[in-house]
Amino acid sequence: MSDCSQLGGVIKFCAVYFTTQLVRCAVFSFVLILFVILLRKVFFSKTVFLRGMLWTWFLFIPFLGKLKLFYENEAVVKLTWRMTYGTMKNTWFDYIYIAGIFVTAFCIFGKRRHLSKIVAGMKTSAFEGTQLHITDMNVTPFTSGFLKPKIVLPQIMLDSYGKNELMAIIQHEKTHIRLGHLWYGFTWDILRCLLWVNPFLTVFRKYLQTDMEDICDRVCIQNSGKSAHEYGLVLLKSLKVLRLGNEEITSTATYAGERGFTDIKRRMSEIAGFRPYRKRLCIGMGAVTLMVMMVVFFVIHANSYARYSESNDIMVGSYDGEATIISNDTEKLSTMISYDDSYVYVDSEAFEVFLRENNAEGDIYIVFGGYYKLPGLGGAGEGCMYERGSKDSIVQIPYESIMKNWAHVLCKQL
Repeated sequence: MSDCSQLGGVIKFCAVYFTTQLVRCAVFSFVLILFVILLRKVFFSKTVFLRGMLWTWFLFIPFLGKLKLFYENEAVVKLTWRMTYGTMKNTWFDYIYIAGIFVTAFCIFGKRRHLSKIVAGMKTSAFEGTQLHITDMNVTPFTSGFLKPKIVLPQIMLDSYGKNELMAIIQHEKTHIRLGHLWYGFTWDILRCLLWVNPFLTVFRKYLQTDMEDICDRVCIQNSGKSAHEYGLVLLKSLKVLRLGNEEITSTATYAGERGFTDIKRRMSEIAGFRPYRKRLCIGMGAVTLMVMMVVFFVIHANSYARYSESNDIMVGSYDGEATIISNDTEKLSTMISYDDSYVYVDSEAFEVFLRENNAEGDIYIVFGGYYKLPGLGGAGEGCMYERGSKDSIVQIPYESIMKNWAHVLCKQL
């Protein structure tokens, strides 16, 4: 088989393999996002930190596609077998799904790249040891990037705000960076790409940003030593010096501030209701959440198929104009056939009797060992041909392992 043909086969396999998993993950994401929205509205509407922690459960979604329950739980199999069968058999759907990932990624990260270029072209200024990127556009302050975050501040705010007010604004952006909100926003965008068939991940992204913003406000108020009233006044002042809603910037910034009166009103209400929190309690909650997440990841890993599984199956078939499976009873065949890394060993007397009993005609081939990715999806077995009529009691058949083929090495490690 030519390298081009093998490359086509690898591409087809990847499309089917990953689409099958991601479609399952998308189903979970529909259920989870509606569940999170319900919880944050009904039970956690007044508890900002717990509300924010709800979003961490989405970190598990991309790892749910290989759960064993899709193959071993009778109820789940009945509910999902059409979906699994469809993604395995309809390659055109798999190609459409993978294409959708690339298109969505181009749109989302294209905007991020566009923003990075805009920010890179801004003049810089140092303020109290912090480098700022200054823009002439009237936009709310925001932070761009996640590897090397850059704080952007409008020139009009730099000219209109006093030192303490500017420090409060800059501290707010630094708090976003310190709390990892930029990384979480980046991760959420990756999730939106992988599970693009779920529009709720985009529709409800604003709630994620709202919760991160509220957490940031509370941390800033507590650490600043100022009252919530003073902090709120800084926010209100921005309404006087900025015209909100410059779409070229704010539609692409990770945390670009509020975009309308309704959002400002909601945020001011949250700030007005601020009550000091116990830092140790919050740190403890964070530690417990982290431990729970580690346990959940372990449970998911323990109940999922590995990257690949070694196969011990043996199958015997014949080819006489068309391929026919004679037997795939591994337990029975293993009494006559064994193998190592270089040879297959066949008990010729017992095997010849077996072939006669099954009326085997034509060329006889043996498939054995190998690997599989998921049950019924991906993988390959080693193989050799058996020549009938040997007088040796144990026929020793050499074979060349499939793992000398680059395509199988690649597929096995995906």
